Amino acid sequence: MHGPAASLQYIGLDIGTSTVRCVIGMVDAASPGKVSVIGHGSAPNVGMRKGIVVHIDDTAEAIVQAITEAERLSGVRINGATVNVNGIHVSGLNSKGVIAISAANREITPEDRYRVEEAATIVQLPPNREIIQVFAKNYRLDGQDNIKDPVGMRGVRLEVDTHIVSAATPNLRNLDMALEKAQVVIHNRTLSSRAAAEAVLTRQQKEAGTVLLDIGAGTTNLVVIEDGEVQHVAVLPIGGMHITNDLAIGLKTDLDVAEAVKVRFASLIPQKITRDIRIKMNDHEHIFKSEDIALITEARVDELFEVVNKELARIHRAHKLQGGVVLVGGTAKMPGIADFAKEKMQLAARIGALHGVSGLVDTVADPAYASAVGLMLLDMLLMPEVNTSPGATTGTRALNFVDSLFKKIKR
Repeated sequence: MHGPAASLQYIGLDIGTSTVRCVIGMVDAASPGKVSVIGHGSAPNVGMRKGIVVHIDDTAEAIVQAITEAERLSGVRINGATVNVNGIHVSGLNSKGVIAISAANREITPEDRYRVEEAATIVQLPPNREIIQVFAKNYRLDGQDNIKDPVGMRGVRLEVDTHIVSAATPNLRNLDMALEKAQVVIHNRTLSSRAAAEAVLTRQQKEAGTVLLDIGAGTTNLVVIEDGEVQHVAVLPIGGMHITNDLAIGLKTDLDVAEAVKVRFASLIPQKITRDIRIKMNDHEHIFKSEDIALITEARVDELFEVVNKELARIHRAHKLQGGVVLVGGTAKMPGIADFAKEKMQLAARIGALHGVSGLVDTVADPAYASAVGLMLLDMLLMPEVNTSPGATTGTRALNFVDSLFKKIKR
């Protein structure tokens, strides 16, 4: 971002399988604690498959189009953003870190907190994988458990339980190259679901235990947040595109017709009367039975929630999250999907709604924009007060970042 004034703007860039979305925000002077959306843009993306870049030029072009639209609306020049990482190559694993406190007074400093989290990242990963994010779930000090922030406490042995998210290096490099071609500097990387959770989950939901599903075109991003911390993340290889493919096969029609049928007529609300659905495309009228559309859609969405339940069962959380399930992403707009999720997952279910955001919210209130808005909010949370002076070491910058983040969260 250019100039001192531009540093007040925060940018989220959601690079999705079917669409790239960009959201620009700034602190709302009129409503303290709220972020005002001042620009947004979207562009179709044909350069990705299931969240993975397969055509660098096409992906870069979609990024440029989405950013240009957001720049035109806001009057702000963009050259950096917080971006998402997607695809089934993304996975999470639990890890522990332990350190000894060497200070004479045994007081825990932000540097100790940073060291213990770094100790947790010393795990055996295959050579083609790298860590993209570390979530500290719980600290222990001399055996005392469930400590949220140990800084300022006194003790000898500090431990941390973390959830480490890693991704395939080749896929990350392809994404880097697409962003480089689009001339976008990466401020931070995070998962689509983690970003969406920032935009739509309340503090109460994060404490009680909630699973957020970001159902995109090619993938479904899942995050479980409990006791205010990320407990588990996963990317599932099912999305809205699979419903379109099933409709194309089941209705014996073209993909563009199937997509139009899905967007306009696919529903999970039980229908008692079968009627003919007529849709005109390319000067040709297509006629389908509503019962056929409902059966195909229901079967695929049922499969999705079955896979989600299996993922939750792996961490012993199936049917056990008091905050229920929150749905975002383009597919979350399908009529009746919340009630369908409630029945299949045996949990309270709702469509995610933005909170703490003002300004141009008409467009970004769409569930499909939840990740982009969350990325913009994280761009604000993870960027302030960082010492980027030439003399600052990586460790200093990381410590300043961690410290400023904790200050921000406490406020």
